[in-house]
Amino acid sequence: MPASRPLPSSPASPSHRTGPRRALRTAALPITAAAALGLSALAAAPASADPAPAETGRYVALGDSFTAGPGIPEETDPDCARSDRNYPTLTAAALSPSSFTDVSCSGATTEHMTGPQGSAPPQLDALDAETELVTLGVGGNDVGFAGIIARCVVLGGLDPNGEPCKTSYTSGGTDELAERVDETAPKIDAVLEGIAERSPQARVLVVGYPVILPDDGSNCHSTVPIAAGDAPWLRDTEKHLNTMLAERAEAHGAEYVDTYTGSIGRDLCQPADVRWMEPLEGVDAAGVHPNAAGHEGMAQAVLGVAAPAPAGRP
Repeated sequence: MPASRPLPSSPASPSHRTGPRRALRTAALPITAAAALGLSALAAAPASADPAPAETGRYVALGDSFTAGPGIPEETDPDCARSDRNYPTLTAAALSPSSFTDVSCSGATTEHMTGPQGSAPPQLDALDAETELVTLGVGGNDVGFAGIIARCVVLGGLDPNGEPCKTSYTSGGTDELAERVDETAPKIDAVLEGIAERSPQARVLVVGYPVILPDDGSNCHSTVPIAAGDAPWLRDTEKHLNTMLAERAEAHGAEYVDTYTGSIGRDLCQPADVRWMEPLEGVDAAGVHPNAAGHEGMAQAVLGVAAPAPAGRP
């Protein structure tokens, strides 16, 4: 079932933007939450500093497991492995919308935006004309993320110094994964069109994927046995996916949230106290998924777009 609940309102400083979509109010976080997220800039301003804020509306979060936060306690929906510490929940805590609905679900593809996923109804069913903010994090499962990792791990164990996975996906003369990304683009278009139809006044943020493997193209075979030559190719595939998502967002008047740049150096090869992405054998979250710190970092990126500092302030 979707996690939907009203959130308490708190003093807020307005966020200004142009265009037909209504502005969202930003709210001060409790001190502990603000420290965890590094969001002191969102603290409320004096009432005289800006005009009265627009009425806060509904926030709906859509997405796959990189949005849901599997393996991070506490779980709010066992069917979707959804965590109460995922980036949508942290974003909602900062923005304090009148209501917050998180229907993200592990394993979701673009198909599950308009069709059911097991017992979970279509995610776009959570939208209505009153929705003012939508975050969308989807596309990785359309490309076949889980199967790609599994295949590359098996092949990497057989040829750790080569590029066996890349070879297997390009043996036909073209890069199959690049083609999958390109084939996912019109599916993202359809989802964004569906959001616009259901919530024409909503501000839509397309959230990209954070760093998984090291950005420098290196690998950590003892942690995730992906071959040395496959690591940079997989990195480039993820970048291709993010570029596609950014392009589709722009084409539909949505905004893209770059979670990759801020997570460089916090990939799954890093020590536990540094990484935002769990290794194959996940400790603090599902394997090869963002952990709690990763979701805090993703929330920072979302809020950097959804709630920029008012004009004239750093």
